[in-house]
Order: sequence, then C-alpha cells, then structure tokens
Amino acid sequence: QVQLVESGGGLVQAGDSLRLSCVASGRTDGSNAMGWFRQAPGKERQFVAVISWSGSGTSYADSVKGRFTISRDNAKNTVYLQMNSLKSEDTAIYYCATGRFSSRWANYDYWGQGIQVTVSS
Repeated sequence: QVQLVESGGGLVQAGDSLRLSCVASGRTDGSNAMGWFRQAPGKERQFVAVISWSGSGTSYADSVKGRFTISRDNAKNTVYLQMNSLKSEDTAIYYCATGRFSSRWANYDYWGQGIQVTVSS
C-alpha cells in the first residue's frame, strides 16, 4: 500500500503562482511514475502532468504546458507541481497519483485525497 498526501492548495488571484506537494509513504520502494490530475465541478478527471521515477521524463497536458512544472525528490518521496500564471480555468481539485508513466488515470494504482485550488479572476 502507498499513501499519498497533497498540500499547498488554496485561493489565489489569476496570474499568481502556487506549488503543490505530494508526499508518499508506505511501500515506496518501487520505481513508479508520479502524476497529477485535476477535476473541476461537473467535469471528468483530467490529466495534468506526469514524471518518471528518475525525473528524466515528463509530460504535460496542452492546457498547462509552459505554465506548470512537475518535479520530484525521491529522497523525500515527494513530487511537486509548480503552477505559474494561474487562470480561472485551473480551478479544480488536484490529485496526485502513482503508477505507470501515462496520461490515463486508469494506469495509476494509488491516489491522494485531493486538494482544492481556486483561482479568482
């Protein structure tokens, strides 16, 4: 079992920045990728970004490319999502997950509880 806990969300103005963190605990000895997804009210869960175990591979949704950066620190079992130039459409609950290097949520085995990010315009 792996437990994931997100932090760093909140209410910000459009154009501001936020950094989300996700700490993993439990059986973290695998070489899994880590991903971020988000879900806005009334919408399906959406892929945001993923990073490989080594950190050398990353992939982003087109909607966040150039604004968001995913990174990880394996010594701290932590993955980060730096979000810059936030827009109102970034408002959602953000989830971190661990699994295969993929943009499909079905390829992830463990999920955090989610954290709210609200961007006011």
